[in-house]
Amino acid sequence: MTTAGILFLVILILNTIVCVLFVIWGHFQQLRDEDQEKQNKMTLPGYYLQAVVMLFCPVIGPLFFFVAHLIYTYFLKNGPDLEDVIFGKDKVKAPRKAEEEVERNRVPLEEALAVSDRQSLRGLMLDVVRGDVNKSLASINLALNSEDSETSHYAATVMRDSLNDFRQAVTKKYNAFKEDYVEPEEYACDLIEYMNEILFQDVFPEMEQRDFVHKMDEACTFLYSDEEYRARLTIQYVEWVGLLTLKLREYDRVRFWCEVAKELFPAELATYTMQLKLFFKLEDRENFFRVLGELKSADVVIDRETLELIRIFN
Repeated sequence: MTTAGILFLVILILNTIVCVLFVIWGHFQQLRDEDQEKQNKMTLPGYYLQAVVMLFCPVIGPLFFFVAHLIYTYFLKNGPDLEDVIFGKDKVKAPRKAEEEVERNRVPLEEALAVSDRQSLRGLMLDVVRGDVNKSLASINLALNSEDSETSHYAATVMRDSLNDFRQAVTKKYNAFKEDYVEPEEYACDLIEYMNEILFQDVFPEMEQRDFVHKMDEACTFLYSDEEYRARLTIQYVEWVGLLTLKLREYDRVRFWCEVAKELFPAELATYTMQLKLFFKLEDRENFFRVLGELKSADVVIDRETLELIRIFN
């Protein structure tokens, strides 16, 4: 027999011995785990299967399993970090990760409507739809007149569904406010906060917008007219209903809310800005500068919007 043949025979014999020893070692592992009541990492058939692989793949088989065992022992044996893992049954809504590269190349929807790149416009519309639609209804409403039929279809579908949901929710909340005699102030506040975000975007026809604003006005009036609930009427509520009423050109009602703001919140900036916007709308220079003088003498910090309003009026 040649030297190569003898070497090959020796390798086969050694490989067979390794396979037998591996099976014996597997038996001892099984007995030890059973004595210590440990959960077996691998069953006895698994040891036999690996032994068969090593038997039919001399050298390569044992070497593969040996290296895999070393990698597991020194790199993968530590358990995973479960500190941030939640095992509760409650559904957890993960926040959507910002797509920086996509957002960097986006423009406001109003600007996108002025360009002819239909593919980009459609992509932007889909991004808007996937976000908080209620905050973008005014922009989506502009897309109804887009020359791209697919974009206008997206916009029409979103507007229809969102406005119908709003109508149903307002009806439900308004009825709860009118019919609840235990905590009506809670339903009134809920109605006011829910309606403001949509109504300020002017997406309804004028008559329907007016009806919704009157419901909001009714809820604010309810809070103001009852001493028990007046503390729930915030300057933010008064400003919301006052400015919405101003858009409807119901100036007497705006004056009423300006007086309410002066009575309840004399040190708030919104108390003065409501009056300034009213007199600006009426082009009443005398009262405008009277309120402006009161604002200057009051200990109130003026924001940029108010400064811009004063600059435009001047």
